[in-house]
Amino acid sequence: MLLTVDRLVSFCTISQDTDFGLVIKSSNEMASLQGVFNKRFSVLLSLGVMASLLGSSSTLAANDEFSLCVNKLQDTARQRGVSEHIIESSLAKVKFVDKVIALDGQQPEFSTSFADYFEKRVTPWRVEQGRKYFAIHRELLNQLTQKYGVPGQYIMAFWGLETNFGSYKGSMPVLDSLATLACNPRRAEYFTAELMQALKLQEKYQFNSRDMVGSWAGAMGHTQFMPTTYANHAVDGDGDGKVDLWNSVADGLTSAANFLHSLGWKENERWGREVILPTNYSYEYLGSKDVLALEKWASLNIRQVNNAPLNVADMQAALYLPAGHSGPAFLGYHNFDVIMRWNRSEFYAISVGHLADRINGANELKVSAPNQARFNRSVIKALQEKLNQLGFDVGEPDGVLGRNSMAGLQAFQRSKGLIADGYPGQSTFNALGLPQS
Repeated sequence: MLLTVDRLVSFCTISQDTDFGLVIKSSNEMASLQGVFNKRFSVLLSLGVMASLLGSSSTLAANDEFSLCVNKLQDTARQRGVSEHIIESSLAKVKFVDKVIALDGQQPEFSTSFADYFEKRVTPWRVEQGRKYFAIHRELLNQLTQKYGVPGQYIMAFWGLETNFGSYKGSMPVLDSLATLACNPRRAEYFTAELMQALKLQEKYQFNSRDMVGSWAGAMGHTQFMPTTYANHAVDGDGDGKVDLWNSVADGLTSAANFLHSLGWKENERWGREVILPTNYSYEYLGSKDVLALEKWASLNIRQVNNAPLNVADMQAALYLPAGHSGPAFLGYHNFDVIMRWNRSEFYAISVGHLADRINGANELKVSAPNQARFNRSVIKALQEKLNQLGFDVGEPDGVLGRNSMAGLQAFQRSKGLIADGYPGQSTFNALGLPQS
């Protein structure tokens, strides 16, 4: 360290480098400066050593805590019928993964706009690959449609969104991830149950721990099933006596169809459709809380994208505007809700539905998703706080635009004569007296 300081001072003396803010004119000044550098670097070195020791102590404490937790998990596994062989060969060897805790606690600073989400998922490549794999697996998909009532294009859409048609199933050791999360108080009970189920799957199908890889949260295989879903809904699609969602496409696709069927998929019904709203639409009915008969939507002059009247079947639907009134509008039917049970995201459900339509030959959206700024969570939280202050109850401010926030926002927009689409555009921020960014 002192040699480094000597060289730094010598460099300053020779170069007269005023970028450092140093102009040394004599050997006395150099000696004085060297003394200052030596003292400061000695302090910094001491602080660095202390930080390193503290960090090591913290890491050791965390490792000790994890080891104690794993010991308890072994007791739990015994109580729940996991064999001693699996406990000793797999559970006893799990490792704590810092990255998993970081990802689990991660709250993105910015929300994702619908356009950003949708355009990254419903891509020309996914449409092309979906059609290709539909043709390759047509015989199996036809059998699955006949047995489970789920058309093949939907199975392809889920497969495409979950793992890019099996090309990326995750790379994190599932048992390590689940054990790490089971030892984190935030959702310990849930992930303990998932870990126990993963161990039972390993025992039942003789999986090697190193082959059990997936997402940071423990989702696995072609369809990214959590262990409990795997145990309850995965199916041996290729008839080899083993349900292997990592290596068998037939198992993966059959399991997806079976899972959707169990979630309540209605045969011979679409997921929903893009629609065109009349220019005078009042936005009185909007979102999942307003489920109306198609006959009612037709009476409100909501039409198909080719401007034809809605086909009035005996079906219920809700209206969704993922980007506000300036973006595309969708009616979501019963099967839209089924998709939401797979993944609780309206953006996801719309993406699955439209990708399935595209794979089946449909055109792109009639109304493109507009480019919109992403909202900082702190901005949305400020909006929620302001709405609460004004008497438009949106619940506890959390920086996330959910159903309650949209309802409160609509009520505020109506009170100000704005378009009540529940989307926080610039005019809404202006009326609230808040900055949009």
